[in-house]
Amino acid sequence: MWYEILPGLAVMTVCLIIPGAATIQLHKFTNGGKEKRVARVPWQWYLMQRDKRVSGSGLYHQSKGLENIN
Repeated sequence: MWYEILPGLAVMTVCLIIPGAATIQLHKFTNGGKEKRVARVPWQWYLMQRDKRVSGSGLYHQSKGLENIN
């Protein structure tokens, strides 16, 4: 019957989800708890460069709050 395909579908779904979930967790681990940012358009690249400059450490993922910016 049609339900015989459900175990195979479940295994295939899990195998397709694992790489994406692992990548997100790896980026969070390596970027100080934040996901990796991707600049697909020039405006996003500009914002990442601004965050890198404002942070003082040269890393876009170590941002300061507005109260700490001189």
